[in-house]
Amino acid sequence: MSFNQIYDIAGSSMAAQTLRLNTVASNLANADAAAQSPEQAYRAIKPVFQAVYKQAEGQMAPAARVEVAAVVQTDAEVDMRYEPNHPYANEAGFVAYSNVDRVSEMADMMSATQSFEASVNIMNRARSMQQGLLQLGSK
Repeated sequence: MSFNQIYDIAGSSMAAQTLRLNTVASNLANADAAAQSPEQAYRAIKPVFQAVYKQAEGQMAPAARVEVAAVVQTDAEVDMRYEPNHPYANEAGFVAYSNVDRVSEMADMMSATQSFEASVNIMNRARSMQQGLLQLGSK
C-alpha cells in the first residue's frame, strides 16, 4: 500500500466524519423546532456510510475507503406536546416538535470527533514515516 493510498483512505474518513458532524449540528439546531403538524415537523437526519473496496495491482489486501451512501431521515415518532396557547397548536392543543434525541446526537458527535482525530493521527504517522525514509537516504 502506498502512502498516497493511506492519505486517500484517511481523507475519505475525515470527509465522512465531517458530514456526520454537520448532520449532528443540524439536528441539534432544530431540536426545539415546532411545527403545525407531525408531517411538517423536523426529523433528525443521519448519514449512511459504505465501504468501497479497491484492490490495486500487486497489493496483498484491498484498500477500503468510506463514502456516504445517503443521508436519511430517522423514523422515530415526532414529539407531540400539549401547549394550547402556542400559535402552532392544533384543535386538540398539541404542537409537533422534532424527533431529535439530544443524548444520541451528543454521543454521535463524540464518536465522529474521535474518528476524525484518529484519521488525523494516521496521516501524521504516515508523514512521519515518509520523513524517516527521506532521512535514511540522506545518511
